Formats: sequence, structure tokens, C-alpha cells
Amino acid sequence: MDRLTIQALQAMKREGRKIVGVVAWDTPMAMIAERAGVDLVSVGDSVGVNLWGRSEEAPVSIAEMLIVCKAVRAGVKHALLSCDVPSGSLADARRLVEEGGADLVKIFAAAERVRGIAAAGISVFAEFHGGAGRSIDELLAEARALEEAGAAMLDFRHSGPEAGAAVARAVSIPVIGGLGGGPWLDGRIRMAHAALGYGVQWLDSQAETYAHVASIALGALSAYAEDVRAGRQIRGQRG
Repeated sequence: MDRLTIQALQAMKREGRKIVGVVAWDTPMAMIAERAGVDLVSVGDSVGVNLWGRSEEAPVSIAEMLIVCKAVRAGVKHALLSCDVPSGSLADARRLVEEGGADLVKIFAAAERVRGIAAAGISVFAEFHGGAGRSIDELLAEARALEEAGAAMLDFRHSGPEAGAAVARAVSIPVIGGLGGGPWLDGRIRMAHAALGYGVQWLDSQAETYAHVASIALGALSAYAEDVRAGRQIRGQRG
């Protein structure tokens, strides 16, 4: 199966077909997402907080992003691969494409920064935020400016149904969203761990999710510990 392209996702928008995106940080999860048939796998710099246990104030370096981007690239053969550029710089964007294997880079930056990266021949997934009292007119202007600067896709966070639908109609490129998004956009992006309920926070949470992997993992590891302590052979051991 051929790898998806930016043009293919843009065609999906024109045809009214929703784009499915997930955030992943390792090869096994990327391979599972690929098997599920997602269209976009995004390597977020949220890896520092959500996988490595860092505080929000501890940034992820480009060297670290390259390691994670390469790991996900190893598991993604068909879906489009996006990698975050924490610094938003052209030099780092180029490294993620040339060394990390990213198909496009995601940045949270003004239109002029997008323009510089896009002018270098690198596809840009541009992020911007709604909420905080921003008017629909302001958001429409920002979305159009990002498209005019050369963005290939937009990640519109905290869009809301009115602003989200208006922005999706106003630009020709796909507008997808994670936090605060909804069916009014051209697609959705969700952290794979969140969709699976895989994280210690889901052990005690009643939040709705598509699975409860944390509880399954807890049960499995508890059973493994019991077998070891009871002197029984552990399950699935070879040899």
C-alpha cells in the first residue's frame, strides 16, 4: 500500500471524508495505529509530559524529538507522519524531515515562521488556538493567514462548534483538532494513550474512553507477580 500524501488528505476534505489522526511516541503504538488504518500519526512534543513524566516547564530537545520521530517512522508505512518542532525553527524542521523521516512538521508559530519553513519545501502542520475570548473574525483571519503562508494543514485547538465550522469552511486545507475539537472539523486527532485509557490516571478515573488498558495492565502484572511469588512458571515463557 502506498504512503498517503498531503494531497490525499486535502482531497479527503474536498470530498467530505473525515481525517483520522493519532498521537504516538513509539514503534509498537505506531504499528497498531497503522493496522487500525489511521490517516495521520503525529509525534507530539507532549511526549515529555505524557510519557517521560516531565513537568510542563521541561522542554523536549530536537535531539529527543529525533529519537521519537525515528521510532514512530519505523512503525508507520502508509499513514502520513507529522513531527512537532518545539523550537519552530527551520533548521530543526529540516532535521526532522531529513533525519527523522517526517512527512510534515507541526509548529505553533506565526504565519511568517510558517512561510519560511514552507518556502524551504517542507510541509507544515500549523497549530493555533481558540478560546480565551478570541472572536470568530480573529480566528478566521489567523487561519487564512496560515493557509496563505503555505500551511498544508491546520490543528485548531479549542475550536468550538461555531468557530470550528466557520474556519473549516473558510480555508481549503484540512482543519483537524484534538483538545476542544468536534465533528464540525475536517477530522480529529487524539493521543493514542488517551483513546486506549492507558496511563495511571485511568486506573481511578471514570472518564469515557475506547478501552481500559491501564486496568488490564494492572491485572496482568498483578497476576504475574502472584505466579512468581508462588513459585509457579510464568505464562508465555519460552524455553
